Amino acid sequence: MHTLILGGARSGKSALAERIAGDCGLAVSYVATAQAGDGEMGARIAHHRARRPAHWDCIEEPLALAETLRAHAAADRCLLVDCLTLWLSNLLGDADPDRFARERGALLEALPTLPGRVLLVGNEVGLGVVPMGELSRRFVDEAGRLHQALAARCEQVLFVAAGLPMALKGECP
Repeated sequence: MHTLILGGARSGKSALAERIAGDCGLAVSYVATAQAGDGEMGARIAHHRARRPAHWDCIEEPLALAETLRAHAAADRCLLVDCLTLWLSNLLGDADPDRFARERGALLEALPTLPGRVLLVGNEVGLGVVPMGELSRRFVDEAGRLHQALAARCEQVLFVAAGLPMALKGECP
């Protein structure tokens, strides 16, 4: 099963994804997309690392997500990707302006073919006001389009608010 888990910052979406991964009975590989560009992000990464079980594999990949998922997906494995919106930020900031479109296309093509359990975590950023800056507006628009395309390809879509999951598609855990 492929699951998309959305929610705001500190909504509990990562904790839910980790609980689902831990309960699924498969070996878990955590695919981290964050890059520690500053001390605050470094602290967030450290918090996530400390919360994960030590026996989970961790794969750090900020850009080539589809390639990484293809390389590590297996029928007896759960891949937990945290998070899509950091991946999007990394790609929008890449020196190659066309890289995001290529990587997005590769992810959307790969997802339906991946064996095993796949959990995708992303920040739902489109619930607030329209941002003032051009790059911020592009980020919100691209995140919304990405989440819609992934939701169409996933069997389960969950939204988390205040630590409580709501099923948008499929059953709630």
